Amino acid sequence: MPARNDAIIRFENVVKRYPGAATPALEIDEFSIERGEFFSILGPSGSGKTTALRLIAGFEQADSGRIFLDGQDVTDVPPHRRNVNTVFQSYALFPHMTLRQNVEYPLRMAGVDKAERSRRVAEALEMVAMDKMAERLPHQVSGGQRQRVALARAFVGRPRVLLLDEPLSALDLNLRQQMQHVLVDLQRKIGITFIYVTHDQSEALSMSNRVAIVNAGSIQQLDSPGEIYYAPNSRFVAQFIGKSNLIAAEAAGSADSSVVSVCGESFGMAAVRRPGAISLGLRFEALTITPADRPCPEGVALKGHVSDVLFLGHTCEVKVRCRDQDFIAFAPARRGAILEHGQPVWLSFKPEDCVVLDD
Repeated sequence: MPARNDAIIRFENVVKRYPGAATPALEIDEFSIERGEFFSILGPSGSGKTTALRLIAGFEQADSGRIFLDGQDVTDVPPHRRNVNTVFQSYALFPHMTLRQNVEYPLRMAGVDKAERSRRVAEALEMVAMDKMAERLPHQVSGGQRQRVALARAFVGRPRVLLLDEPLSALDLNLRQQMQHVLVDLQRKIGITFIYVTHDQSEALSMSNRVAIVNAGSIQQLDSPGEIYYAPNSRFVAQFIGKSNLIAAEAAGSADSSVVSVCGESFGMAAVRRPGAISLGLRFEALTITPADRPCPEGVALKGHVSDVLFLGHTCEVKVRCRDQDFIAFAPARRGAILEHGQPVWLSFKPEDCVVLDD
């Protein structure tokens, strides 16, 4: 992880509007990406994440504000003078060129001499494990292999920043997971900043040093994957990242400690900012389901009954009705041990696993 205060990208009061839109596509007061980070911009479709990437690349112009690359104001600098490269979902390889020729192409256009081109292309193809297929044409290799070649072509010119716009979304699940390992390993080897745009939370959480959650044109939360997952700062983030129950609760207490009530059961929590009705986030995996004929489990225990079971192979998602609220928890999917509809259960959790959410 790079040291802080070494920004390679910085936005200052950036606003981007598209013609005819009622609200800005992107509005960011202050935002920076550190040198050498694997940084992801994560959000739903239309959230503004690709707009942010296009502003960094120079494919779009901000209506106001400034964008800095490695300390230089590049707000009005054209894309070809920014020394950043972009990898797209579509690969964009030349079909009539071999894989080696595709990777060599940007170096040839930049006037790099033949010996240096050969050395750098061989090195790049080896780094993405495509050196043994260098003389094949794009149609003769798989989608995952074509994406490796597109990556090699993007970094062979030694850009300061590599931008990746949902590059794995066209691949099947197994290939996407394989390519996540390839990307992380590659970024560590070459050491340049990767800025990765995706709507897939698992990609962002598994690969990144930090993640910016974007929605409706603004950054909702910017933090490490662990902090975003375990300490979401809003209902939107809690619902968008992972699987969370959103629980209606009542809070009372002093400035130092609070008593929270959920479905008639009370427990202590660290101070809640305001008394009265609050929302809690509780991950599916933080809940434990115990058949009601067994002893009451430790922690906060709610009495309820199973209202639905989804069998997912490796686990089950079990919906439990407790008084007037529905909860979902993971439960083992062992043969002969799957809970049944209507079965009375205890639903238990630890207070420290609850997060107070801002609406």
